[in-house]
Amino acid sequence: MKKYGAEFVGTFWLVLGGCGSAVLAAAFPDVGIGLLGVSLAFGLTVLTMAFAIGHISGCHLNPAVSVGLWAGGRFPAKQLLPYIIAQVLGGICAGGVLYLIASGKTGFDVSAGFASNGYGAHSPGGYSLQAALVAEVVMTMAFLIIILGATDKRAPQGFAPIAIGLALTLIHLISIPVTNTSVNPARSTGVAVFVGGWAVQQLWLFWIAPIVGGVLGAIIYRALATPEN
Repeated sequence: MKKYGAEFVGTFWLVLGGCGSAVLAAAFPDVGIGLLGVSLAFGLTVLTMAFAIGHISGCHLNPAVSVGLWAGGRFPAKQLLPYIIAQVLGGICAGGVLYLIASGKTGFDVSAGFASNGYGAHSPGGYSLQAALVAEVVMTMAFLIIILGATDKRAPQGFAPIAIGLALTLIHLISIPVTNTSVNPARSTGVAVFVGGWAVQQLWLFWIAPIVGGVLGAIIYRALATPEN
């Protein structure tokens, strides 16, 4: 249960820190942190929690990561569903806290997006469903390759949180204009449930694409890392 609690807390922090920076600080008058700041915020949530709870739960914070680690032979199947449930609940609770904070400002309108992920008319840059699908699959695939490589016993020890946090920062720098960057079904769900409507209708993509990408990343890393005979 401590592992599941750690995943809940870690995912809560990821959604509150990452989506909170987008909702509350990205366009704040005169001192908005912008795309670069939001990207860095997401990376920092993972980096800080990896040091804080990595030794407790492995700090997945993401159903696609848990599935990818399972596909990569690093995580037992029996813990997969409880981890995903804990992550989604943590994301939704963070979305609720963020909603309480954001709604304290006059003129707040949750239908404006609330850091939700989307494609087509709801993509920040107007990118198509196909573009969003490719971006989410490829970005999550790369994320899993980096996670599996950085945490490999043969890799330099103690630096994995830094590599993984910077990877998530880079992923956001690339793909925020396309989908607002998911690569994490729990992150997407955590805010979409408060927006409802289009955000929930498009949520399927941000479950399927990251999980497919996570499995592909695991397959590729296993192929690369398996010693040749």
